[in-house]
Amino acid sequence: MTAVHIIHDNPEWLPPFREAFAAEGVPFAEWELTSGALDLGTAPPEGVYWSRLSASSPSRGHDHAKEYGRAVLRWLEAHGRTVVNGSAVLELEVSKAAQHLALARSGIAVPQTAAVLGRADLVDRARAFAAPFVYKHNQGGRGLSVQRFDDHASFAAWAASEEFAEPNDGVSLLQEYARPADGFITRAEFVGGRFLYAVRVDVSSGSFELCPADACALPGQRPLFSLREDAGELPIIAEYERFLAAAGIEIAGIEFIETADGRLLTYDVNTNTNYNPDVEAAAPVSGPREIARFTGALLRAARPRSS
Repeated sequence: MTAVHIIHDNPEWLPPFREAFAAEGVPFAEWELTSGALDLGTAPPEGVYWSRLSASSPSRGHDHAKEYGRAVLRWLEAHGRTVVNGSAVLELEVSKAAQHLALARSGIAVPQTAAVLGRADLVDRARAFAAPFVYKHNQGGRGLSVQRFDDHASFAAWAASEEFAEPNDGVSLLQEYARPADGFITRAEFVGGRFLYAVRVDVSSGSFELCPADACALPGQRPLFSLREDAGELPIIAEYERFLAAAGIEIAGIEFIETADGRLLTYDVNTNTNYNPDVEAAAPVSGPREIARFTGALLRAARPRSS
């Protein structure tokens, strides 16, 4: 039997999707790319492949999952398999600079940003940004590397200290700090390139670690995520749908800030999106169930082919 093959690097994020695929009656198989071997001379099994590979895999001890993922996705595509969020999408997932450039090329407003290789030029480059400003890794995830600096002196001291952690790919980003108008940012969710719903994320505490998955929740943490019911009326949603279509991205969460100075800035495209259970309970549709329906329809449409 052919199946939807879920390619991933973190089984802790899969329970909602297992339940959704089972509920929708869509056969699925899991392929965890944290070890293994690939015979490039053989053809992949028939079916649909959904990539959930993440830029944050090194934070879980899987430093090279994304490199192995590059080989796997290209192997699948070379044999004509249907791949949801394929190799070109993975390149966006693992590079915030690439996301920034793709968004800007589509005419979507983005924060002022500089990409810096190594740490020798970081302090000098940071002086081009008015304080406060933000530092982050180009290849990051879950907000783990993101820090706000309120003055250049403290940034210089930190960049020269042992607390500084080299980015996985050697590239750091410096970015203007966009102050939210009302203490929240918005994450818009898309499946099949179409808008599902939006999440209001409370950032009034100043934290940048905003993983919505149940597996990321901390004991005693106050609720940070709620349904944003008016987001579908924003013109930016149609712009995002056009951007996703042009980039070949079928499943994603896109984060934006409505700033205190009246701008709307987009700063993150997450192509292995997770869903918050509290928001799911209030939302008009379920993200995991929509993914199961979407990939299930692709599976039914697929025809076995020889490679």
